[in-house]
Amino acid sequence: MSSPDIVLSAQGLVKLFGGITATNNVTLNLHKGARHALIGPNGAGKTTLINLLTGVLEPSAGKIVLEGQDITQLAPHQRVKRGMVRTFQINQLFDSLTPLETLAFTVSQHRGLGARWWQPLGKGAGVAERCAQLLEQFHLTEVMNQVTRELAYGKRRLLEIAIALACEPRVLLLDEPVAGVPAGEREELLQTVAALPADVSVLLIEHDMDLVFSFAKRMTVLVNGTVLTEGDPDAIANDPRVKEVYLGHGEEAHV
Repeated sequence: MSSPDIVLSAQGLVKLFGGITATNNVTLNLHKGARHALIGPNGAGKTTLINLLTGVLEPSAGKIVLEGQDITQLAPHQRVKRGMVRTFQINQLFDSLTPLETLAFTVSQHRGLGARWWQPLGKGAGVAERCAQLLEQFHLTEVMNQVTRELAYGKRRLLEIAIALACEPRVLLLDEPVAGVPAGEREELLQTVAALPADVSVLLIEHDMDLVFSFAKRMTVLVNGTVLTEGDPDAIANDPRVKEVYLGHGEEAHV
Protein backbone atom coordinates (compact mmCIF):
# COMPACT_ATOMS: atom_id res chain seq x y z
CA MET A 1 0.00 0.00 0.00
CA SER A 2 1.41 3.37 -1.02
CA SER A 3 1.74 6.32 1.36
CA PRO A 4 2.78 9.90 0.60
CA ASP A 5 5.26 9.53 3.48
CA ILE A 6 7.13 6.73 1.65
CA VAL A 7 9.83 8.14 -0.64
CA LEU A 8 11.38 4.86 -1.80
CA SER A 9 9.67 1.48 -1.93
CA ALA A 10 11.07 -1.89 -2.94
CA GLN A 11 8.13 -4.21 -3.53
CA GLY A 12 8.63 -7.98 -3.73
CA LEU A 13 12.09 -7.73 -5.27
CA VAL A 14 13.57 -10.98 -6.55
CA LYS A 15 16.97 -11.42 -8.18
CA LEU A 16 18.02 -14.76 -9.62
CA PHE A 17 21.56 -15.60 -10.70
CA GLY A 18 21.16 -18.91 -12.47
CA GLY A 19 19.74 -21.25 -9.84
CA ILE A 20 20.67 -18.95 -6.94
CA THR A 21 18.12 -16.59 -5.40
CA ALA A 22 20.22 -13.62 -4.27
CA THR A 23 17.21 -11.44 -3.39
CA ASN A 24 14.11 -13.26 -2.22
CA ASN A 25 10.84 -11.29 -2.28
CA VAL A 26 12.29 -8.26 -0.47
CA THR A 27 9.94 -5.44 0.48
CA LEU A 28 11.40 -2.34 2.11
CA ASN A 29 9.88 1.11 2.56
CA LEU A 30 11.97 4.21 3.19
CA HIS A 31 10.02 7.03 4.80
CA LYS A 32 10.52 10.76 4.33
CA GLY A 33 13.46 11.97 6.42
CA ALA A 34 14.36 8.37 7.31
CA ARG A 35 17.49 7.23 9.06
CA HIS A 36 17.14 3.59 8.06
CA ALA A 37 19.89 0.96 8.22
CA LEU A 38 20.13 -2.23 6.18
CA ILE A 39 22.18 -4.82 8.05
CA GLY A 40 22.96 -8.52 7.82
CA PRO A 41 25.89 -10.93 7.89
CA ASN A 42 28.26 -11.28 4.94
CA GLY A 43 26.47 -12.84 1.98
CA ALA A 44 23.06 -11.59 3.16
CA GLY A 45 22.38 -9.89 -0.17
CA LYS A 46 22.78 -6.24 0.88
CA THR A 47 24.92 -5.28 -2.11
CA THR A 48 22.60 -7.04 -4.55
CA LEU A 49 19.62 -5.17 -3.10
CA ILE A 50 21.40 -1.82 -3.38
CA ASN A 51 22.38 -2.64 -6.97
CA LEU A 52 18.72 -3.34 -7.72
CA LEU A 53 17.59 -0.09 -6.13
CA THR A 54 20.16 1.95 -8.06
CA GLY A 55 19.59 0.24 -11.42
CA VAL A 56 22.95 -1.52 -11.69
CA LEU A 57 21.01 -4.79 -11.74
CA GLU A 58 17.56 -5.51 -13.16
CA PRO A 59 15.19 -7.43 -10.88
CA SER A 60 13.85 -10.83 -11.91
CA ALA A 61 10.56 -9.82 -10.29
CA GLY A 62 9.09 -7.01 -8.25
CA LYS A 63 9.21 -3.25 -8.65
CA ILE A 64 10.85 -0.11 -7.28
CA VAL A 65 8.88 3.08 -6.67
CA LEU A 66 10.50 6.47 -6.03
CA GLU A 67 8.22 9.25 -4.84
CA GLY A 68 5.19 7.51 -6.34
CA GLN A 69 6.81 6.82 -9.73
CA ASP A 70 7.75 3.32 -10.92
CA ILE A 71 11.50 3.48 -11.67
CA THR A 72 12.11 -0.27 -12.09
CA GLN A 73 13.24 0.12 -15.71
CA LEU A 74 15.15 3.39 -15.37
CA ALA A 75 18.92 3.53 -15.97
CA PRO A 76 21.15 4.47 -13.00
CA HIS A 77 21.79 8.05 -14.22
CA GLN A 78 18.04 8.59 -14.66
CA ARG A 79 17.48 7.55 -11.03
CA VAL A 80 20.09 10.08 -9.94
CA LYS A 81 18.20 12.78 -11.86
CA ARG A 82 15.03 11.71 -10.06
CA GLY A 83 16.77 12.28 -6.71
CA MET A 84 18.19 8.92 -5.62
CA VAL A 85 21.97 8.92 -5.18
CA ARG A 86 24.40 6.32 -3.89
CA THR A 87 27.82 7.05 -2.45
CA PHE A 88 30.54 5.42 -4.49
CA GLN A 89 34.27 4.86 -4.40
CA ILE A 90 36.12 7.74 -6.05
CA ASN A 91 37.15 6.65 -9.51
CA GLN A 92 40.39 7.43 -11.30
CA LEU A 93 38.98 10.57 -12.92
CA PHE A 94 38.34 12.17 -9.55
CA ASP A 95 41.61 10.77 -8.17
CA SER A 96 43.59 13.27 -10.25
CA LEU A 97 41.38 16.26 -9.35
CA THR A 98 41.26 18.27 -6.14
CA PRO A 99 38.16 18.18 -3.90
CA LEU A 100 37.28 21.69 -5.13
CA GLU A 101 37.55 20.67 -8.78
CA THR A 102 35.63 17.46 -8.15
CA LEU A 103 32.75 19.24 -6.44
CA ALA A 104 32.70 22.05 -9.04
CA PHE A 105 32.44 19.41 -11.75
CA THR A 106 29.67 17.52 -9.93
CA VAL A 107 27.61 20.59 -9.04
CA SER A 108 27.95 21.97 -12.59
CA GLN A 109 26.89 18.67 -14.15
CA HIS A 110 23.91 18.43 -11.81
CA ARG A 111 22.82 21.98 -12.67
CA GLY A 112 23.06 21.33 -16.39
CA LEU A 113 26.14 23.46 -16.94
CA GLY A 114 27.96 20.55 -18.56
CA ALA A 115 31.65 20.90 -19.32
CA ARG A 116 31.78 24.55 -18.34
CA TRP A 117 32.67 23.62 -14.75
CA TRP A 118 36.32 24.56 -15.37
CA GLN A 119 35.47 28.19 -16.12
CA PRO A 120 35.94 30.70 -13.28
CA LEU A 121 33.72 29.21 -10.61
CA GLY A 122 31.94 32.47 -9.84
CA LYS A 123 30.36 32.45 -13.29
CA GLY A 124 28.39 29.28 -12.74
CA ALA A 125 24.97 29.94 -11.16
CA GLY A 126 26.02 29.68 -7.54
CA VAL A 127 28.51 26.86 -8.17
CA ALA A 128 31.27 28.50 -6.12
CA GLU A 129 28.90 29.12 -3.23
CA ARG A 130 27.60 25.56 -3.24
CA CYS A 131 31.14 24.16 -3.40
CA ALA A 132 32.19 26.30 -0.43
CA GLN A 133 29.20 25.02 1.56
CA LEU A 134 30.01 21.39 0.79
CA LEU A 135 33.72 21.79 1.53
CA GLU A 136 32.90 23.29 4.92
CA GLN A 137 30.13 20.81 5.72
CA PHE A 138 32.42 17.85 5.02
CA HIS A 139 35.56 19.24 6.67
CA LEU A 140 37.41 19.50 3.36
CA THR A 141 38.20 23.24 3.18
CA GLU A 142 41.78 22.81 4.38
CA VAL A 143 42.50 20.14 1.76
CA MET A 144 40.38 21.52 -1.08
CA ASN A 145 43.39 22.14 -3.34
CA GLN A 146 45.17 18.84 -2.68
CA VAL A 147 45.01 16.12 -5.31
CA THR A 148 42.41 13.60 -4.14
CA ARG A 149 44.69 10.57 -4.42
CA GLU A 150 46.94 12.16 -1.76
CA LEU A 151 44.16 12.71 0.79
CA ALA A 152 43.91 10.74 4.02
CA TYR A 153 41.48 7.85 3.61
CA GLY A 154 38.89 9.37 5.94
CA LYS A 155 38.91 12.58 3.88
CA ARG A 156 38.37 10.54 0.71
CA ARG A 157 35.28 8.94 2.25
CA LEU A 158 34.04 12.40 3.28
CA LEU A 159 34.53 13.57 -0.31
CA GLU A 160 32.51 10.59 -1.58
CA ILE A 161 29.55 11.66 0.56
CA ALA A 162 30.03 15.30 -0.48
CA ILE A 163 29.89 14.25 -4.15
CA ALA A 164 26.60 12.45 -3.46
CA LEU A 165 25.18 15.50 -1.65
CA ALA A 166 26.27 17.73 -4.54
CA CYS A 167 23.65 15.90 -6.62
CA GLU A 168 21.01 17.21 -4.20
CA PRO A 169 19.44 13.84 -3.45
CA ARG A 170 16.14 13.36 -1.73
CA VAL A 171 17.13 9.73 -1.14
CA LEU A 172 20.74 8.92 -0.22
CA LEU A 173 22.04 5.35 -0.17
CA LEU A 174 25.01 5.56 2.16
CA ASP A 175 27.16 2.59 1.25
CA GLU A 176 29.50 1.52 4.09
CA PRO A 177 30.88 5.02 4.76
CA VAL A 178 33.36 3.98 7.46
CA ALA A 179 34.67 0.82 5.75
CA GLY A 180 38.46 0.81 5.93
CA VAL A 181 38.70 4.17 7.70
CA PRO A 182 41.42 4.15 10.41
CA ALA A 183 40.25 4.64 13.98
CA GLY A 184 41.85 8.09 14.21
CA GLU A 185 39.82 9.40 11.27
CA ARG A 186 36.45 7.86 12.16
CA GLU A 187 35.06 10.44 14.57
CA GLU A 188 34.93 13.23 11.98
CA LEU A 189 33.17 10.89 9.57
CA LEU A 190 30.65 9.70 12.19
CA GLN A 191 29.82 13.29 13.17
CA THR A 192 29.36 14.25 9.52
CA VAL A 193 27.02 11.33 8.87
CA ALA A 194 25.01 12.27 11.96
CA ALA A 195 24.69 15.84 10.66
CA LEU A 196 23.33 14.98 7.19
CA PRO A 197 20.40 17.22 6.16
CA ALA A 198 17.13 16.21 7.81
CA ASP A 199 15.20 16.49 4.54
CA VAL A 200 17.37 13.81 2.91
CA SER A 201 16.02 10.29 3.49
CA VAL A 202 18.97 7.99 4.18
CA LEU A 203 19.34 4.24 3.75
CA LEU A 204 22.60 3.21 5.43
CA ILE A 205 24.33 -0.05 4.47
CA GLU A 206 26.95 -0.76 7.09
CA HIS A 207 28.79 -3.49 9.00
CA ASP A 208 29.89 -1.17 11.82
CA MET A 209 27.20 -1.66 14.44
CA ASP A 210 28.36 1.29 16.54
CA LEU A 211 27.52 3.57 13.61
CA VAL A 212 24.31 1.69 12.81
CA PHE A 213 22.92 1.94 16.33
CA SER A 214 23.95 5.58 16.81
CA PHE A 215 22.47 6.64 13.45
CA ALA A 216 19.46 4.52 12.60
CA LYS A 217 15.91 5.09 13.80
CA ARG A 218 14.74 2.00 11.91
CA MET A 219 16.56 -1.14 10.81
CA THR A 220 15.96 -3.95 8.34
CA VAL A 221 17.82 -7.24 8.81
CA LEU A 222 18.60 -9.20 5.65
CA VAL A 223 19.62 -12.87 5.80
CA ASN A 224 20.18 -15.10 2.77
CA GLY A 225 18.50 -12.52 0.54
CA THR A 226 15.35 -12.46 2.69
CA VAL A 227 14.08 -9.86 5.16
CA LEU A 228 14.36 -11.53 8.57
CA THR A 229 12.81 -8.66 10.51
CA GLU A 230 12.46 -4.89 10.69
CA GLY A 231 12.03 -2.54 13.63
CA ASP A 232 13.56 0.18 15.77
CA PRO A 233 17.09 -0.35 17.17
CA ASP A 234 15.88 -1.60 20.56
CA ALA A 235 13.64 -4.21 18.98
CA ILE A 236 16.43 -5.37 16.66
CA ALA A 237 19.03 -5.51 19.46
CA ASN A 238 16.72 -7.68 21.58
CA ASP A 239 15.39 -9.95 18.83
CA PRO A 240 16.53 -13.54 19.52
CA ARG A 241 16.46 -14.38 15.78
CA VAL A 242 18.86 -11.53 15.03
CA LYS A 243 21.17 -12.61 17.85
CA GLU A 244 21.13 -16.16 16.54
CA VAL A 245 22.04 -15.05 13.02
CA TYR A 246 24.98 -12.99 14.23
CA LEU A 247 26.08 -15.61 16.77
CA GLY A 248 26.13 -18.10 13.95
CA HIS A 249 28.51 -15.84 12.02
CA GLY A 250 30.84 -15.02 14.89
CA GLU A 251 29.50 -11.47 15.15
CA GLU A 252 27.83 -11.67 18.56
CA ALA A 253 29.47 -8.45 19.73
CA HIS A 254 27.53 -6.45 17.15
CA VAL A 255 24.01 -6.89 18.53
